[in-house]
This record gives sequence, C-alpha cells and structure tokens, in this order.
Amino acid sequence: MKTTYIISAIIAPLLITGMLHAQTDIAEVDFQKEINNKNSEVYQTTTQDTDRALVFDAQFNTTYQQNGHLATSMNTTADERVNLEKAYNQDPNNISTIQQLAQAYYDYHQYQKAIDFANKCKASANSERIIAMSSYQLENYDDAAVELLNVIHKNPKDAEATYAMGRTLLELEDYKDAITYYNTALQLDHTKSGWMYELGLLYYNNDDNKNAVTFFDKAAAAGYIQTNDFNENLGFACIYSGDFSRGEKLLLALVDQRPNNKELLSDIADAYYNCRMYDKSLEFCQKLITLDTDNGKALYRAGLCFQKKGNKDKGQQMCDQAIQLDPSLASLRQKQMSMGL
Repeated sequence: MKTTYIISAIIAPLLITGMLHAQTDIAEVDFQKEINNKNSEVYQTTTQDTDRALVFDAQFNTTYQQNGHLATSMNTTADERVNLEKAYNQDPNNISTIQQLAQAYYDYHQYQKAIDFANKCKASANSERIIAMSSYQLENYDDAAVELLNVIHKNPKDAEATYAMGRTLLELEDYKDAITYYNTALQLDHTKSGWMYELGLLYYNNDDNKNAVTFFDKAAAAGYIQTNDFNENLGFACIYSGDFSRGEKLLLALVDQRPNNKELLSDIADAYYNCRMYDKSLEFCQKLITLDTDNGKALYRAGLCFQKKGNKDKGQQMCDQAIQLDPSLASLRQKQMSMGL
C-alpha cells in the first residue's frame, strides 16, 4: 500500500504538470489563432479565442497585451483598457503595455492617468503628445502652451495639436497668436466647421468683422448648424462690416421669433448707433420704449441719436429724462462729455 501511495505521489504531480503544459499549449494555440484571425480581421472569433486563452493561463501576459491591441481595432476602448491594466499589473515594467495604457486612458478621457502613464515612457514617440493634449483637455493651459509648442515643432502637420494650441492661447487671452494657430490648423484640416466658427468668433470679438463674416460663412458651408446664436453673431458681424441689408435680415428674423427680447433689441439699437445709422437706431429704441416706458437706457440712446442728427435740445431733454429714470446713466453722460461725444 505504501508503494501505491508513493507511485500515486509521483504520478499525480506528473499528471498535474502534464495538464498544466496542455493548458498552456491550448492557450498558446488559441493565442496564435487569435493573431491569425486578427490579421484577417475576423474579430468576433478572435475575441472568443483570446478569452479562452486567458482562462487557461492567467499568467499568459502577452495575451492580455494582444487583446488590448485587438480591442483597439474593434473600437471597444473599455475592453482594451481592462486587458491592458491586467497586463500592467502582472508586469509593471513592460514599456509596450505602458505606452498602450497611456493611449487608452487618453482615448477614454482619463487624462490625468494618461499623463501619469505617458510620463513612465517619455522616450516613446507619442508620449509627449499625449501629455500635451491631456494638459489641454484638463484646462492646464500654462502647461499645455509649452508642451504643445514642442509637439508642433516636431510635427508641424499635426492639425489637432495646432488647433489645441490656438484654443489654449485663446483661453490665455493671447488672441493675436491664437488667430494665427487657428488659421494654420484650418490650412492643415479644412473640414472642421467648429474650428471655423470659433475662429469667426475670435475675429468678431477682436473687431475684425469682415474676417468674422468670412469664417462664419465657411463654417455654415462646412455643415455647422446655424442656430439662433450663430445667426445673431453673423447678423451683427454683417452690420459692423457694412453689410447692413444682410445683417438686418438675419437680425429681424430673430426679432420675429423673440419680439419681446429687450437685450436683442438693445444690441441692435447700439449696433446701428455705432455705425452712425441714427434713424435705424431710433427705430429700435422706439421698440424698446414701447415694451417698457421706463427703459431709461433706450430713452438715453434715443436722445443721443437726436443730438447726432442735429436736434440737440430735444436730445438733451430726452437724456435728462432718462437719467431721472436711471440715475446710473449720469456717469455715462459725464464720460461722454469728457470724450467730447
């Protein structure tokens, strides 16, 4: 009996070892099958084979890495990330896994983790870009400005990084340089309607209304949705650039939709006043006063229009009445008098 136990004790480990080798062989076979399938784009079968390999040999680290690659091809970023995390936990020093995780975290919008992992493999080609773009996405604009500049220097044809640089400078209120980078980005990729609209807004807010109209129109032609806000910005840009007919048509369409919107009416009155179209400004001042007889600002603007038209006594009288309605307007009169307006 003791001999039997000894033989059993010897055979059992051999059997177990044989089973483990067999399972590892199956894992390797399934893994190789997965590679062949991936090369032929047979994705669904591939993931099943890979999962089987993972079940048979949890230490088969290459399988986790390859499954992460595969998930990228299938656009299943969450699966990719999970498998790469498993591979990383088993081998934290594997540079290939670290590089893939950095990209996966960036793609999955986990930008701080993307930075952390990209910093672990700084020598890799894409790490600097991942760090720069992640800083931008996290709104760390001071860091992003420095990092993106290095990325663009190494690859001047990177449209996304160039746009991110422009947007970063916009956020840092460096509008002149922001415009330069926006234009460069659109030269690299002329399909981005959102970039076109943002550049139009940049020009608009910097009083370059002709260029604003140009890029608003380009955005619309490229498919940007013409919302009320879009048409309002375009309408005012047209008026300030001298295309009064088009601008008024756009803005009147908005007034028809929102006839009681005092802010819109006031902005139109101001735009016409600033363009020295005093009769048009008076027209919209009257609309405001009709809506609210106590609207001191509208009455004051109407008084200024009459003064500009040469009827100074009537204009000053209206401005005095406006100040009685809204005493804060007195400081505005003082400012205008000091400026000789």
